[in-house]
Amino acid sequence: MSRRSSAVGSLLVAAVLLSFAAVPGRAQKTAKPPLHGRKWMAITGKPLAATSGAMMFQKGGNAVDAACAMIGTTSTMWDVLSWGGETQALIYDPRTKKVIGINALGVAPTGATADFYKSKGMKYPPEFGPLAAVTPGTPGGLIVMLAEYGKLSLAEVLAPSIELADGYPIDAQTANAIEREKKRLKEWPDSKRVMLPHLGEAREAPHAGEMFRQPELAATLRKLVDAERQALAAGKSRRDAIMAAYDRFYRGDIGAAFVEGLAAQGGLVTRDDLAKWSVKIEEPVMTTYKGIEVYKLTTWVQSPAMLQALNILEPLDLKAMGYNSARYLHTVYQAMNLAFADRDFYYGDPAFPPDEPIRGLLSKDYARERARLIKPDRNDPDIRPGDPYPFQGGTNPHREVLEKWRTANASRIAPIDNTDQDRSFYAGTTTVETADAEGWVVSVTPSGGWIPAVIAGNTGIGVSQRAQSFVLDAAENPFNVIEPGKRPRATLTPTIALRDGVPFMAFGVQGGDSQDQNLLQFFLNVVEFGMTVQEACEAANLNSFQMRASFGNHESRPGRMLVAESTPPWIRKELRSMGYDLTFEPITSGPINAILFDRKHGTMWGGSSHHGEDYGIAW
Repeated sequence: MSRRSSAVGSLLVAAVLLSFAAVPGRAQKTAKPPLHGRKWMAITGKPLAATSGAMMFQKGGNAVDAACAMIGTTSTMWDVLSWGGETQALIYDPRTKKVIGINALGVAPTGATADFYKSKGMKYPPEFGPLAAVTPGTPGGLIVMLAEYGKLSLAEVLAPSIELADGYPIDAQTANAIEREKKRLKEWPDSKRVMLPHLGEAREAPHAGEMFRQPELAATLRKLVDAERQALAAGKSRRDAIMAAYDRFYRGDIGAAFVEGLAAQGGLVTRDDLAKWSVKIEEPVMTTYKGIEVYKLTTWVQSPAMLQALNILEPLDLKAMGYNSARYLHTVYQAMNLAFADRDFYYGDPAFPPDEPIRGLLSKDYARERARLIKPDRNDPDIRPGDPYPFQGGTNPHREVLEKWRTANASRIAPIDNTDQDRSFYAGTTTVETADAEGWVVSVTPSGGWIPAVIAGNTGIGVSQRAQSFVLDAAENPFNVIEPGKRPRATLTPTIALRDGVPFMAFGVQGGDSQDQNLLQFFLNVVEFGMTVQEACEAANLNSFQMRASFGNHESRPGRMLVAESTPPWIRKELRSMGYDLTFEPITSGPINAILFDRKHGTMWGGSSHHGEDYGIAW
């Protein structure tokens, strides 16, 4: 072969590689097949939990019934949550043709003040243990969703959870997580008793496939069902009978046992905290992206950050940049930096004054102003929050704090060689996605009470660790300083999108601060690059670590970018020239689960990532 023909051949190969890198939306072979269904679909973090959703559909239940059963079974199976965690949900109601938000995030308990934690020498509330707990939200969230929007009884919906609590063959992922965390679990007597059945042996956790039994949790769940049964026998309506179980948990003997068990280990939650807490049914926030309505929960979670990033990216020709080209990755990274800087400053519990500036944050004009800060050829390591108040006709109440705020504060930057935090960025939580032929659609991101969790006395309930997402200093985030009764700004973020006024997609992902990053790219993969939902679930993502982490020491890593190991060398070189510090993993997102509605054929497509244990079933 001549030197000229060799050079031409090399150019052709490079052109082909670039064309495939730029347009991955063509038919791709996926590691997992897509799901197809016509009548219903159920996708979540464990195969057995997906089966529980299918069981509800077989009983004549709707997508809400199935979602509630799946929340219960994933909580029972410790799928990165337990019954003392929190449940965030979006529900599309086909009767009203509206999306509804379910806020079942717990609140900081009595005595949980910034001064209290500072007096113990803490910079933030701890990652684990009784002082990391907020009030349980998952039982209330499940019960309210079922009572208001489901069709089945609580007894029917909790039957799979009770059976699993009586004993189920534990999966390797959960069993190994228990073994890894056994030292910490031994600090809490109830956790040690429940989670470590082989104390004194080389392996003290359950073995994969072993029957894992939680008789105390089973007894707690049976008490909820019994409360419903007694209310029905007394002539109560279906709804009121289900809510009798709510009262028994938060105002009755279950709550009393929970408080007593947690207090014995140093927890702060009181019976009054439980009695005053309530689930909120809310109107979600929304933005449009090229005519598609994208719905998220508001500022008590990080959800609006994805909407802000979509507003910034909407005017740009992302498709022309090429999927995961250096220019595309840089642009998405910068849009996320701008959105997450606002998250880190402005997001918090809207029930506490002053009001978060959500109208300004989601203003298209504000997005255009923010987009002007993007440098086309360089990362800005000190992207700061903007001022959205003028875009809603207001004045910033924290202007002086804003002027002093910095991303790249040297005291907050994590060591660059610690990849454990990189992995923890996209580990944790689970997702529940359901839909049915009646038109009900549910997207849930339940979490909290993950291993290693404190189990509260003889209730079998693992308590939340969500207090760590608060800050203690208003200079960091004046809207998210811990105080009793306040919800922490969590990372949990379900999503529902409508096109032409009807459901288009429901999707969610686990993974802490990476959740809205991964969901943003999943959405763009489908909308801009024409991928199927399964292709988009498996596609490579970037992850930014420039925002302030919501866990641990809330560290920031300006310029740190996680990309796939398959990223070509010329893209790596270009990104490094833009100032990025690259890190590589074979998997670059938590497991993404999604449902897409094929209006042309009247069917549903389901996607579930090809790693982890997430699984779907459809009919």
